[in-house]
Parts: sequence; structure tokens; C-alpha cells
Amino acid sequence: MEAIAKGKYLKGSPQKARLVIDLIRGRNVQEALAILRFTNKRTTKAIEKVLLSAVANAKEKDAAADVDNFIVARAVVDSGPTKYRRRVRPAPQGRAFRQQRRCKHVSIVIKGKDIEEG
Repeated sequence: MEAIAKGKYLKGSPQKARLVIDLIRGRNVQEALAILRFTNKRTTKAIEKVLLSAVANAKEKDAAADVDNFIVARAVVDSGPTKYRRRVRPAPQGRAFRQQRRCKHVSIVIKGKDIEEG
């Protein structure tokens, strides 16, 4: 069985979120939640919400599903739209850069690990 959850337009840099996603990819769901709770990064709260949403989607599909048997099969962070703000940031040699507000899209797929699909 497979369950998917997506979080779109989440605040923060996708590059920094990929560092956290790499920690949980391929792990047991309970282990992944423990890692997210004790990782000192700002983006872990958003990723934890998406992972819990995937668990809730799996329970909605099959009420008898055991959460302990699920693993994080696929976890991807894609970049969302970048908002260029009017504010400027000082740059070297008298230049000025516009501030960029980055967004990310997080997709997490969990699977029951006792089911092997070819």
C-alpha cells in the first residue's frame, strides 16, 4: 500500500530543506519522525506536517494499516515560485541586490515495507 502527501508553497529555501529530507529518505516512519523532532532546522516543522499527513492518508485508505510497517519510500523537495521583493540588500562595491523570498514544494510517499513490488 502506498500513500502520498504534498505540501506546496512552503516558506524557505529548497536547498536547505533537501538537507533534512536526505536524513529521512528510506527510513521507518517512526524513526523519521524522531529524527525530525530532534533536528535543529527551521524547515523540519513543515516536513513533519507533510509526513504526518501521509500517515493520515494511509490510515484513511486502510484503517487496519500498521504505521510501524511504513517506510519513507520517496521524499522530494522541488523549488516553488521565487518572490522578488522591493527591498534591497547591500552588495559589494556599492551594488544592491533584491531580496528573494523562496518557496518549496515537498512530496512524501510512504509504503508498507512488507509489500515488495517488482
